[in-house]
Formats: sequence, structure tokens, C-alpha cells
Amino acid sequence: MKKPPADPIRYAREVVGKDPMARHLGIEVLEVREHFARLGLEVKAEYLNALGRAHGIIIYALADQAIAVASNTGDDSAVVLESKINFLNGVPEGTRLEAVATPVMRKRTIALWNVEIRVQSAGLLVAACQGMTYHKR
Repeated sequence: MKKPPADPIRYAREVVGKDPMARHLGIEVLEVREHFARLGLEVKAEYLNALGRAHGIIIYALADQAIAVASNTGDDSAVVLESKINFLNGVPEGTRLEAVATPVMRKRTIALWNVEIRVQSAGLLVAACQGMTYHKR
């Protein structure tokens, strides 16, 4: 079995939070604590759908990354097994989004997470997501 990282918070912030896809998309880690992550992203022109609003793909990517970071702040490594997202409001180019991931339930090998994605300046709820993670001990 793989040895847990010496500093799980640093691992979640620096390794998981800055994985190649997150860096490519411009997802920023704003805050990480045990079982908590807050990430940010600016909606770029290339992230828009045909209606000129942030595409669901980019909103989902932000939610998925928030779960990944929050779920890897403990003494085990975690991967997302399943997630569900509800898109509630559209946002245009230039909008700064913020995703906050918090646990609903944590068991020995699985956990359920809530993620709220909001407009950073206005607090408008853009999407709500739930994700289940598997934790390898």
C-alpha cells in the first residue's frame, strides 16, 4: 500500500490542486483545510457555449477539481467515483467563479461531498454538485 503524504494539506494544494488539467484550465486553489477546498476560475472566451455562457463542461471541471482537492486532505488518497451537478444560472465571459467543497458524510472508504459554485463577487449560485469519493487506505 502507498504511504500517505507527510503533509496531506500541502499534497492536496500543490499536487492534486495543480494537476496538469487544472493548470491547463486555469483553476486556482484559493484555500485548503482538512476536508475543505475553495477553488477559483475565470470564465474565458474559449469556455463559452453557443449562448455565450460558461459551458457546463468548465463548471463541472471546477466542481470535480474542488472535490478532488478536498477529499485528498486526509491520511489517504481519494478518487471521485460518481458525481451529479445541477446548473442553476448562466454566467458570461469574464465572470470569476468560486467552488467550495465540504463533506456531507465520511466513512472508512467512501465520502459524500457538496460543492457550491458561485459568482465570486456577487455570491450568485451557478451550480450545485454532489460527489462520492473512494478513499484508499
